[in-house]
Amino acid sequence: MKSLTGKVAIVTGASQGIGAAIARQLATDGAKVVVNYNRSQSAAEEVVSQIQNAGGEAIAVHSDVSEPFQIPPLFTKVIQKYGQLDILINNAGVIDNRPVEEINAEMIDRLFAINVRGMLLCSHEAVKYFGERGGKIINISSNVTKFSVPTTSVYSATKGAVNALTKVLAAELGPRGITVNAVAPGSTDTELLKVGVSEEVRQQLPQNTPLRRLGTPEDIAQVVAFFVSDNAHWVTGEVLYASGGQ
Repeated sequence: MKSLTGKVAIVTGASQGIGAAIARQLATDGAKVVVNYNRSQSAAEEVVSQIQNAGGEAIAVHSDVSEPFQIPPLFTKVIQKYGQLDILINNAGVIDNRPVEEINAEMIDRLFAINVRGMLLCSHEAVKYFGERGGKIINISSNVTKFSVPTTSVYSATKGAVNALTKVLAAELGPRGITVNAVAPGSTDTELLKVGVSEEVRQQLPQNTPLRRLGTPEDIAQVVAFFVSDNAHWVTGEVLYASGGQ
């Protein structure tokens, strides 16, 4: 039997990159996967097709997690379809790096709305449906919290908040059988990285890791798969830096 057989998982921001890889990995491990997306329905449906073609089960559900009113319907649709929820992967996020002179209130609000408020409100909804079985929440953070990287002040602040909230929620929800952990990727070969750094910097990044390469979305997905498996039932409140030693 696959390790996640009988489980239902939501992956937010799962139409591409790390989110898509996580969705495929959880489906491979036996979970029924909800591929959440905001902008690209076609990309989300492609992830669903990949999962189905590999023998898994998945559906795509639209929800912009930066909009509080769109979050409850996402979870309602999942319960209507599958009747339960066991795993929440808070992956949806955006990056916008600017010198401090160029940041503004709109930018700050946008990053915190998606990276922090959306994560927290999705967790708020998930715990309603975990029930007596308990559940697993995994928050996708970033290893930028370990460094002082110029121009990342707002993004770094949101991911620092994710780390703090992960520990608080783990302490709060542990008595209910719910574990909460965070995975903090290093430099990973995704569209988000291409948006966040220049091509020149991107070419230099592999030299900052002992393994001399960028991470792949599949690298991160495999770490997430460990956290949601029964092998990690005694692990909660942790931030794991999946960065190739960066």
